[in-house]
Amino acid sequence: MLLSCLAFASMGFCVKVASEHFHAAELVFYRGVISALLMAAALRLRSVTWRTQVPAAHAWRSATGVVALTAWYVAIAALPLATAITLNYMSSVWVGAFLLGGQWLLGRPRVPQQGPLMLAVLAGFIGVVMVLRPTLEHQQLFAGLIGLMSGLVSALAYLQVSALGRMGEPDERTVLYFGLACTACGGLVSAVLEFSSLNTGAALWLAPMGLLATIGQWCMTRAYRQGATLVVANLQYSGIVFGALYSLLLLGDQIPLIGWLGMVLITASGVLATVLRRTAAPRTANPESPPCTPP
Repeated sequence: MLLSCLAFASMGFCVKVASEHFHAAELVFYRGVISALLMAAALRLRSVTWRTQVPAAHAWRSATGVVALTAWYVAIAALPLATAITLNYMSSVWVGAFLLGGQWLLGRPRVPQQGPLMLAVLAGFIGVVMVLRPTLEHQQLFAGLIGLMSGLVSALAYLQVSALGRMGEPDERTVLYFGLACTACGGLVSAVLEFSSLNTGAALWLAPMGLLATIGQWCMTRAYRQGATLVVANLQYSGIVFGALYSLLLLGDQIPLIGWLGMVLITASGVLATVLRRTAAPRTANPESPPCTPP
């Protein structure tokens, strides 16, 4: 899981550098092409067919994943890398909010049992306000909201990933269809907006971006299959640490103290929400379903 988080943070660094020349749709396209090629090769080596019995489930996962990925890339381009990564990791808090909202709508709000989870979700949103406050000074509020949306839609995407896993879908096939969706959607939008020239130094970051994204997903899947779910889920927040190191040491980002405190609060609330989600819905939650991670 630590290697997965390092790979995702490194991918974010590549996106940050490449975004100076390529727009978000192009980055989604190239990321999708590389991921699809690698997963097609993996399926061939394992002699696993591309055919699926649940195309609608894959379509929903891919649609939400493409939206979340595009929003995240937009946020990475406009915000400090550590801020964009932190907002995306709000996905675990969003899942807790979905769980609470669903139970209230169904008329089963177990308030005493849900109290700690409600506090964790509230703390997460307070952390968001603290993180986004410095962006107001730089007129980056819109990008901050886009980054927050990436975490929200990521929560929907990875709930569907968990469902596909319970349906028995191979991980490589799920990632393959997601890569194909990124290729199709990113390519279509890029064709309308016009592709940027590859004859530039920024193009050198495209291949490592796609490779690191694929490595990150593969390591994450392996970690959840072999490790204790809660331990692995909480280790995912090391991605914020890696992103912060990239921001400080390589990108020279300047984030005020209140922004760092907000990141700490979001991390703590995400860890707490991950632990408490099981007790909030013991009959419906799948104890082995991974919490949300970057798309």
